[in-house]
Amino acid sequence: MQKIKIVTDSTADLSEEIVRKYDIEVVPLTISIDGETFIDRVDITPSEFIKKMETSKELPKSSQPSPGSFLEVYNRLGKDGSHIISIHMTGGMSGTVRSAESAATMTDVKVTVLDSKFISKGLAFQVIEAAQMAEKGHPVEEIMDRLEKIKENTKLIIMVDTMENLVKGGRVGKVNAFLGSLLNIKPIASLVDGVLEPITKARSHNQVIKYMTKLFVEDFNTHHIIGAGIAQVEAIEAASKVKEAIIKNTGFKDISIDYTTPIISTHTGKGAFALIYYYE
Repeated sequence: MQKIKIVTDSTADLSEEIVRKYDIEVVPLTISIDGETFIDRVDITPSEFIKKMETSKELPKSSQPSPGSFLEVYNRLGKDGSHIISIHMTGGMSGTVRSAESAATMTDVKVTVLDSKFISKGLAFQVIEAAQMAEKGHPVEEIMDRLEKIKENTKLIIMVDTMENLVKGGRVGKVNAFLGSLLNIKPIASLVDGVLEPITKARSHNQVIKYMTKLFVEDFNTHHIIGAGIAQVEAIEAASKVKEAIIKNTGFKDISIDYTTPIISTHTGKGAFALIYYYE
């Protein structure tokens, strides 16, 4: 039976406990702010990054790992004959998965690269499932089939609390951002096929909480929810209220709340949070 090892990147928002438990290799992205470059979650924590970002005039810039970084990992992990499954954040937001694919063509190690089409916990769901299946001895083909099903049945709904970073990144004009702030508009988007698509707007956190809870309840009543979590950027209060509302309306309690990576918070800004879950 061939051994299978799992590789991902630092946007998966995996806890150190999970990484150690399943022996997952995490290849970090880097982030540059005010002339300094940091290795994601190694040189800087998410909360430290937010403090720096708040005083920065320019939007921080993230960089994907180089093909050489992936090549070193693949060669090291595969020297015992292991097959590598490398699962990464959506190619719609980063070139990370392209770097992994490039490295896979340079090595003699057997590597299967997958674009998860997600970020944060949406990516983590696939990584953890792959690690669990590999531990149980499932072959690569079965693992890949399962990950495709998880990908199809995952939902990510995100609320952005401030448009400041969207303005800095050139994604929203200053006038639109000013009007949005004046009217206290909270854009809500969904990640569809690896790209964020706006779905509605809310005027308050309470409306956001009701909307996200409604979507979860509808899927809970028609599907079997397997996993759920909330990723947040200095939005623990709102995230906790979403969790409480879901528990109250469905009884589903296994919902973790975690601080997302600086790679993601660079674009969302402070106060953003996302409800992410998958079902059968």
